[in-house]
Amino acid sequence: MVVHVADALGDEDAPSVGFVVSKAVGNAVVRNVVKRRMRAVVAEHLTELAPGTLVVVRSLPASASASYTTLESDFSSCLARAQKKRRTPRPVGR
Repeated sequence: MVVHVADALGDEDAPSVGFVVSKAVGNAVVRNVVKRRMRAVVAEHLTELAPGTLVVVRSLPASASASYTTLESDFSSCLARAQKKRRTPRPVGR
């Protein structure tokens, strides 16, 4: 998986998380299973995210066959790496 983290432009109360699961991961049933599992993994780590943080999680094809434990450890390491590279998004239109 790939994780991108950025600071929001405005003050928000809670972090926002989006998921990208392409057709390369599998059919619709498999993609939905991956999304549900990723939501559960991210829910366990929400307390680690500062208010207003924007997170995008892109699942790779290997996510379809990975165990929950593997997904959790991958997300933890990707989140740590992404937070080191954290940046503030540019305003739209510039």
